[in-house]
Order: sequence, then structure tokens, then C-alpha cells
Amino acid sequence: MVEDHLICHGFVHGYTKWVFHGEGFSSRNTPHPTDEEETSNMHDDIDIKLHDTFRNIVDDQRHEGVREGPHEDAKRFFKLVEEGKEELYPGYLLDLIREAFPFAQIPDSFYKAKKVIKDLGLHYEKIHACTNDCILFWNDNAKLDNCSVCGASRWKNVHNDLNNKVTKIPVKVLRYFPLKPRLQRIFMCSETSVAMRWHDTEQLIDGNLRHPADGEAWKDFDSLHPDFANDARNVRLGLSSDGFNPFRTMSISHSTWPVMLMNYNLSPWTCMKSENIMLSMIIPGPSSPENDIDVYLQPLIAELKELWEVGVETYDAVTNQTFLMHAALLWTISDFSALAMLSGWSTKGRWACPTCNHNTCSQYLKHSRKMCYLGHWTFLPHDHPFKRDKRSFNDKEEHKVAPTPLSGAQILEELREFNNVFGNNKKKRKRKNDGPWEKIHIFELPYWATNKLRNNLDVMHIEKNICDSVLGTLLDIPGK
Repeated sequence: MVEDHLICHGFVHGYTKWVFHGEGFSSRNTPHPTDEEETSNMHDDIDIKLHDTFRNIVDDQRHEGVREGPHEDAKRFFKLVEEGKEELYPGYLLDLIREAFPFAQIPDSFYKAKKVIKDLGLHYEKIHACTNDCILFWNDNAKLDNCSVCGASRWKNVHNDLNNKVTKIPVKVLRYFPLKPRLQRIFMCSETSVAMRWHDTEQLIDGNLRHPADGEAWKDFDSLHPDFANDARNVRLGLSSDGFNPFRTMSISHSTWPVMLMNYNLSPWTCMKSENIMLSMIIPGPSSPENDIDVYLQPLIAELKELWEVGVETYDAVTNQTFLMHAALLWTISDFSALAMLSGWSTKGRWACPTCNHNTCSQYLKHSRKMCYLGHWTFLPHDHPFKRDKRSFNDKEEHKVAPTPLSGAQILEELREFNNVFGNNKKKRKRKNDGPWEKIHIFELPYWATNKLRNNLDVMHIEKNICDSVLGTLLDIPGK
């Protein structure tokens, strides 16, 4: 109904500043076109981008002693797009097919189709996993037929009724999308290559917070790693994950966990678009990996470690040269339950607050059998009247200093002798004796301990769910 009213009557009479609500544009940014303009210019835009991206740059060797032009992976990529301009079918259907798919070419075998996808950097790797989430059959464990932790078989037998044969298939398969070729592909187009420098060339420095580059965590990372910050093309990433039911029905209990990567080099109005968010892996169900998510993150962590320490040779379409690209993971983003999986700090029990950590003020309510968390007024200014208001709270005045989050160095010191144990067959740990830590996580990355902000809570759950719960409590709404 709202959409119909907007189309028929408009928003406000005379209002024309639809893009950014009237905010200023930088020299390179232009207002977004309308749907009609976008549709009419779509074909021309694709032609221009392809011509710009896949021009003949191999023969352009202008500076002696400097390596220019694409490397072998980029050459294969360019060759595929040039082949895409060839005729799909000869004969009377050619014009019709060209109109619908102007750059399409159908491979004549499934093998060739997979090869095209791989050369485009769109392939994924199948990595077998233990059914109890103990290990991945990967690297040193690649040739094992049974899990080295719980002994479970890597395979299950499937009987084919047609030919009466029994075949072995893996019990659990992780789909992993390699990160390096996808980052390399971004710089093969001059337009996206320029966009990757936005945080350095287009960002306004006026004290306002528009982008993670304006935040303290980003600036602190730059000061600690000046060599990484010197090249604006080095990629900064955020990791997010959550479970969902792919079967669109609540009658089936199934939880599949995609792991997504956000590219923060891009402008704030493009970095969160779906086409710019990278799917890193799909962790199979039917249940949540919980603390064992670290087992599945191993290939990504290994690749991120290599991208930080070694880098990867990447062709830049803007400079027509190759450079050594590096990448870093700045933080994770999740809801509160997934934060425990990604950070290693338990979000249940006596020490559920990751900010207050060991100073969490909690009390067990024996009748409701729930944990109650108090003491939030310690974060108020020391002269706030609530700090002396005993009657409204727990009959105690509050004079404690607000707790500070644990630093990476403090966490490493606490977990110096901590031994990670993964898999569903492990014995249940006793929460009272073992404290709030479930595991040591992501600290294999050399820079992770010095990151100022490692784990974030997403806005949606804080803004909507918690607000709904508070309003439901204040207004005494049944069921809320």
C-alpha cells in the first residue's frame, strides 16, 4: 500500500533529492539513475565496462624494468570473456539469443563448464568433515578414512536400487569458496579497482562517522601496521555468520551456517550491497556447529594468514601493473548467541556479558530458574542520582567503576594453557570450574590480539529484539 501511494502521489510535493537525502556528492560519485534510465543504459554500461576491463593490455609494455600487464590467472580470465563474445548458435536463432544473452557461450561438456567457472574464480572446494565436527579431512588429514579424534567413518554407504551397487559418499561436506581469486578479480576491472580505494581517496575527513574508516578501531589498526596502511588497495574484511533453515518450513529442524565476508574498502553505500558481500563457506547442517565452528573456519584462517604474511600477486587494471595484495580481518559481526561461537566467551551463566567479563553482576533467580543481570548503572557518570537510588534497584548504592573490556593481550594471557577440544563426542565441561572461556579463537592471525574491536553485535537484534522486549515488559504485553 505504501509503495502504491508513493508511485501515485509521490513522497512530498517538490522533493527531488532522493539519493542520500540531499547529502553532497564527491567528485567521482553521481546520483543513482532512475529505473527507466538504468534499464535503457544497462546494455551500454556492460559494453563499456567489458571494453574497459578486457582491452588488449598484454602488448602495452611502456616502462622498461616494471612488470606490466596481467599475470597468467588474469590472462585466462580475459580470454574467457573474449570467448563470451563469440556466436552462441549459428542460424536463425542467433539474433534472438544475442538479444537475451549478448555475451553467452555454452560449453559443450560439463567438464568445460566447470573449468570456465574455475578460471573465472567462481569455483568452490569440497572439504569432507567428521560427522561429529571433530576435524576436517583436509591438509594432514586428507587421506584418512576415519576421524582421528572420535573414530567415526568419513563415508557412508548408499545403495543404488537400479544397478544394485553400493557406493561410498562423504557423510558431511564443507563448501569452501577460496578468497584469493575473488579478491584478485575485483582489481581486474578499472571501475571496481578505483572503488577499492574509496576509503583513502574519497572519504571526507570532517569528524563525522560515516564509514568504519572514520572509527577508532580502523585508525588504531593503521597506526599499528603502517606498511599495510600505506597501500590503499590492501583489503579490510569483516566476518559474519548465522544459521538459517534452507527448507522454508519450521516443521523441519535444520540449521545451515553460511559465513560471509564484507569488503570495507568500498564506500558505505556499496559495501553492504548483496553483490559485494562474499560467501566464504557453507557449513552443513542439520545442527549448528556451535563451538566447533573453528574446525570449519580453518581453511579461511589459513588463507587470511597467508594473505597477511605473504600476500598474493594481483593485476591492477588502473595502473596496468601487478602488485602484492594483502588482506586483514578487522572484526566479526553476529547476534549474541553466535558471538559466543565466534569469540570463545560464553554468553550464558554467571559471566554472560563479554564487556563486563569477569566483573559481570549476576544473580540466580531460583523460582524462575533464570540468571538475572544487574549493576548496569555502573556505566553512568559518578554523580548520577541513580547511583544513590537504593529503593529503585537492589537496596544498594552503586559506587563501582565501570568495567573495561579485556584486551587481546589479557585474553592470550588467560588462555595461555587452554586446550581446545572440538567435536560432539567430547565430555560436557563443568561451567562452574572452567570459567567463561569455551575456546581460544582466531588468535592464529598475527594481528588479531592487537585489534581494538574484535567482536561486534549486529544492529538488528539490538535495535529490534531488545527494544521489543523492553517495551513488552514496560507495557506488560502478554507473551512479551
